[in-house]
Amino acid sequence: MTPAAPLALLLCLLGGRRLRAEPGQGAGTWARFARLPYPEDELFLYDTFPAGFLWGAGSAAYQAEGGWRQDGKGASVWDTFAHRAAPPLPSAPAGGDVASDSYNSLFRDTEGLRRLGVSHYRFSLSWARLLPNGTAPPSPAGLAHYGRLLARLRQLGVEPVVTLYHWDLPQRLQDAYGGWASPALAELFRDYAELCFRHFGGQVRYWLTVDNPYVVAWHGYATGRLPPGVKGGPPLGYRAAHNLLQAHAKVWHLYNDRFRPSQGGQVSIALSSHWIKPQTMTEQDIQECQKSLDFVLGWFAKPIFIDGDYPQGMKSNLSSLLPEFSDAEKKYIKGTADFFALSFGATLSFQLLDSQMKFHQLESLSLRQLLYWISCEYNKPKIFIVENSWFVSGSTKRDDAKYIYYLKKFIMETLKAIRYDEVDVFGYTVWSLMDGFEWHRGYSIRRGLFYVDFQSHDKKFLPKSSALFYQKLIERNGFPPLPENQPIDGKFPCDFAWGIVDNYIQVDTTPTQFLDTNVYVWDVHRTKKLIKVEGVATPKLKRHCVDFAAIRLQISLLQEMHVTHFHFSLKWSLILPLGNLSQINHTFLHYYQCFVSELLRVNITPVVALWQPMADNQGLPVVLAKYGAWENPETVQAFVEYAKLCFQSLGHHVKFWITMNEPYVRNLTYSAGHNLLKAHAKAWHLYDKEFRRSQKGKISIALQADWVEPACPFSKNDQEVADRVLEFDIGWLAEPIFGNGDYPRVMREWLHQRNSIDLYNFHLPYFSEEEKKLIQGSYDFLALSHYTTILVDWEKEDALKYDHYLQVQMIKDITWLNSPSRAAVVPWGLRKMLKWVKSKYGDVPVYITANGIDDDQNMVQDKLRVYYIQNYINEALKAYTLDNVNLRGYFVYSFNDRTAPKYGLYRYIANQYEPKPSMKRYREIIDNNGFPSSETPDRLCPEMLVLCPECNLFQTRKSLLAFISFIFFAFIVTVFFIIYYSRRVERRYK
Repeated sequence: MTPAAPLALLLCLLGGRRLRAEPGQGAGTWARFARLPYPEDELFLYDTFPAGFLWGAGSAAYQAEGGWRQDGKGASVWDTFAHRAAPPLPSAPAGGDVASDSYNSLFRDTEGLRRLGVSHYRFSLSWARLLPNGTAPPSPAGLAHYGRLLARLRQLGVEPVVTLYHWDLPQRLQDAYGGWASPALAELFRDYAELCFRHFGGQVRYWLTVDNPYVVAWHGYATGRLPPGVKGGPPLGYRAAHNLLQAHAKVWHLYNDRFRPSQGGQVSIALSSHWIKPQTMTEQDIQECQKSLDFVLGWFAKPIFIDGDYPQGMKSNLSSLLPEFSDAEKKYIKGTADFFALSFGATLSFQLLDSQMKFHQLESLSLRQLLYWISCEYNKPKIFIVENSWFVSGSTKRDDAKYIYYLKKFIMETLKAIRYDEVDVFGYTVWSLMDGFEWHRGYSIRRGLFYVDFQSHDKKFLPKSSALFYQKLIERNGFPPLPENQPIDGKFPCDFAWGIVDNYIQVDTTPTQFLDTNVYVWDVHRTKKLIKVEGVATPKLKRHCVDFAAIRLQISLLQEMHVTHFHFSLKWSLILPLGNLSQINHTFLHYYQCFVSELLRVNITPVVALWQPMADNQGLPVVLAKYGAWENPETVQAFVEYAKLCFQSLGHHVKFWITMNEPYVRNLTYSAGHNLLKAHAKAWHLYDKEFRRSQKGKISIALQADWVEPACPFSKNDQEVADRVLEFDIGWLAEPIFGNGDYPRVMREWLHQRNSIDLYNFHLPYFSEEEKKLIQGSYDFLALSHYTTILVDWEKEDALKYDHYLQVQMIKDITWLNSPSRAAVVPWGLRKMLKWVKSKYGDVPVYITANGIDDDQNMVQDKLRVYYIQNYINEALKAYTLDNVNLRGYFVYSFNDRTAPKYGLYRYIANQYEPKPSMKRYREIIDNNGFPSSETPDRLCPEMLVLCPECNLFQTRKSLLAFISFIFFAFIVTVFFIIYYSRRVERRYK
């Protein structure tokens, strides 16, 4: 059974009996995909394509060939359109006059195919090169050129997939007949096709008559956006489409009757489509989505694949605008395709799709759903994807990361359509082999696997990162499961710290009612309320920690979770409102003392951070924030005084201290970071000298450490960028403490380089030798917060996501799962980060003190957090067992939605805490101490002091239980004596 088999079986059950689907059932697609299991269905599918699957690349004559006047070639409508005085096209080089110069670079192009290892190459014949006037006589040079290309492909073992017409109609035919607006073109196209079949048919198994007739008809003859630029409105657009369908049918019948018996090939038409999703899952919006597809894809597909006529929705809405087929024509057109040739991607989607044809619904890039819709709508045809990809900026050279991830998405969705949805896809074609002239976008974008330098004389031709990606994919026939992608079984050590995080605990100092010294009388007759008796009071009771109701509730929730550690931050501004010891808020300090002592009483270890940045005054007392915050060196000494107070007041209960919790380096100046490091080091040394011996605790710093991955795995430039970002994000504060006592060399070198070319100066301070000694080694462990992984690229692609300071482009792998806030869920990033830390800083004890994801407050959506927690912990287990990382603990972020909305393991609704499914799954993992299997040997761990929450109740409330027991015993004795003496009295009277 393949890895996809279990989920495929589930999808079949949810989606109905696919094998019995009837034509015209595509409208059920949206409902089917809306109820697929989440997040399982959205996970990346590691599997391979069926044996014999066709992998290829494509190009079009006008986009790539160039040589527009060479060897007697005639002008095409695109030549004329591009040569107009003010063409709606980007700057030079104009049009496709030279383009990629493929006409003169046949060997260069085919070497690219050989390097990729493709099974087929889709290219188009230039009608104007073979028939310069559009009709006979043919050009010997044109025939010879394509003959050489086919011979070279045969030599390489590459299957040709040949398009007869890819938008470049001979200008003579446009001038003489009005182009596709004339019915005469159908017969002329048949004559041209006959020439091609006769000369090349013995070497070609797959023929495509027309590419994207929607664009040809609608934008060539209705809107005039593309050649021949006729603005004839909808009537002319529909008439051109009518003629294109009849021309295609003539060519198919020509091949079927005269050439198929001897040549054995197949003929189809390349139909392009978008995908559309409903604004809401209502029947009306779904019908509008169906109509959108009917007006674009169904316009041509239904006549060919179903019944020879247009979709009913078009006929009902367009009435007299839409030409009619006679019964004979319907019969002639129906069935004129041997397979379904699909084009999907940048040419139509989001660019050339007429906005009116969206019918107020939302365009989407789901190739998988489109494939399923086609399969249901057109009676499960064999589908050949003959064009697919996206694009990158025209300035992007060889590291085209954005293109790679779109390619990865589309190919993975094709694989899911095959494995999960039983769609019969037998081939895939990347568009395109090389950079070329991109129609209405000119040279402003690039879509090739090979980079073409259009400014060079010989049109330099170099493989991009996407070419290397595609080559590997073809070699593996997809995405075979890799050992590193598989979860492992195993357990963590017995003393592993299982924790939960709350940024700040809810400090509620309201005492219980039993501490009220006033006396009250209940007015039972009038107000029915308690009335305070003035002048009468009871003796004051001594306050106890159990008197804080808020503490009892939080402790009980933590016990329910079975965690061993609880991590939270103190609020400096609450304890020292003035930022110094002149005013200490003893009430809040007492509350914190009670909280940590109660944690210890139920066997939960408190992990306490002294400072954490927050929106209000950076988490500092107002006075310190007002006078420069961490920019001010005096804040360093203020922090040390504050730390000493905390050590004195809480240290006997706290054995895990964190000085600074997740200082966000992206918002930190270099001078502020400098002072922050000194404050940490001084606090560490203070604890080490004055408190460690008596309190026996540990102290360190907690750094945010999201993983940074090079977007192009084959690019040295991207690897350099990733290393640079890691040093600025993590190494900036980690290297001085855990490394050599100074900032990372990469930082200093980069800033020196930037300062030499920028007008402004980035000054990274220097530590004195004494300060280096102070800071270096000021740790007992390394605490890391990890949430996600980001991809970085050195090529500037999107200005909004480009960091000019570090010269890095942030991008996303669109195949990754994302949270509602668009945080990527990438479990393997945690393992890579832990390995990187080990390689940089050695065998330092590591605690993951925060790891979590947001949700959308929906019960279903919490499945994402369940997946997140389970898989991130499994990657942590891999780091511990396989990579020998000295991992000591793992903490989930966060405790509840009240203090961290959308991140909590507990919902907070109407003053009630409610556990989410993710809390229960985390508790299971804690109880199992990992992921044991039946083969995992039992590890005998020392028994915990508290074996169960129920037992803990008896241990922590002994005095109360003794009192209750005494009362119960006294009650029994009293009842006994009452009964005894009652019986004696009865006997006496008898």
